[in-house]
Amino acid sequence: MRIRALLLLVCVSGPRAIGAQVVPATVARTGVFFESYSFGTGLAFNRLSEMTVPITVTHHFGSRVTVDVGTAFASASVSHTGGATLDHSGFVDTDIRATVAVVPGRLLFNVVGTLPTGATAVPDTTIPLFGATATDLLGFTTPTFGSGGGVSAGFASAFKLGQRWAAGTGASYRYGASYTPVENGTDLVPGGEVRVRVGVEGPFGGGKYFRGAFVYTTTGANDLGNGKRSLIGDRALLYAAMSAPLGRGSLSLYGWEMRRFDVGTTDTLVVPVPRGNVLALGVRYEHALSPKTTLVPLLEVRHELTGTDSTTSLTLLGYLLRTGTDFRYRLSERALLVVQAQVAFGRLHDEDQDVSLVGPRLGAFIEWSR
Repeated sequence: MRIRALLLLVCVSGPRAIGAQVVPATVARTGVFFESYSFGTGLAFNRLSEMTVPITVTHHFGSRVTVDVGTAFASASVSHTGGATLDHSGFVDTDIRATVAVVPGRLLFNVVGTLPTGATAVPDTTIPLFGATATDLLGFTTPTFGSGGGVSAGFASAFKLGQRWAAGTGASYRYGASYTPVENGTDLVPGGEVRVRVGVEGPFGGGKYFRGAFVYTTTGANDLGNGKRSLIGDRALLYAAMSAPLGRGSLSLYGWEMRRFDVGTTDTLVVPVPRGNVLALGVRYEHALSPKTTLVPLLEVRHELTGTDSTTSLTLLGYLLRTGTDFRYRLSERALLVVQAQVAFGRLHDEDQDVSLVGPRLGAFIEWSR
């Protein structure tokens, strides 16, 4: 079962591990999440808020095929210091993922189709809103709202390391369809994206358990029309987590670092995405209050640096401290309720301005299985 969990770790897009356990045939999840940040003086805006209603359904067709469908309704707004407000509401793109166990427990094939049900051809006045919600430092539930859709395909394989550990590898390629991101603008043709993943996991002394993954991503140039291109540098992400029993619960320590490299060009027709570095460290403690209820307090710190090119040093973009708790309640054998309450404090650095920020993240979702 550990091999199967590791296959899923290296197959999905990001550092998420899914516990090795027998899963029900169908799992549906929905809920509502609200997050908002208030900023001190010095920025062009003083508040940024977002509400998300996610909807996902997973169905297992026997032991070899799994299909996931996921989308969300999102509403975001940014309030300018002058009193004006920019907002957007609507569904985001819809992902349909199929995972096939070509060799059960050894080789998975994965294909994802993204339907363009989200926002495209938006007014140019809303661009600052979309840019603000996409920052990794704030970590909004919905960082992007739409594209022209696309398709990606890949594989994941895993093998044992000794008697108790396992390693896995995976790779995928994504093709994005062209679309018009701004009203009355030119078409954007996304570049292809290649992602390679390596993971390892296993137990060690005293009931401890380790999971780790390395992800490397490279993306081709985005064609902006009229001879212009947009380039994002290669990204490397390292993730690690360790859990250990503590008292009547389990303590988990985790961290991840994402580094975006310089695009390495001086072409005036190229719009480069600045290089950067995001570091996150966190701790969670799962404590069972009763057979049906679990309390999960957490503490996380994020720190982001950015820089224009390789000739200059990275400078501080900001840091964030988030704390709060999750409350899990088992409604029945088939239904689980999770309530989340968190608050974040931090600072943003914008040129010569050092601006404070504070805001809550509140949410509740229900998971139903059969």
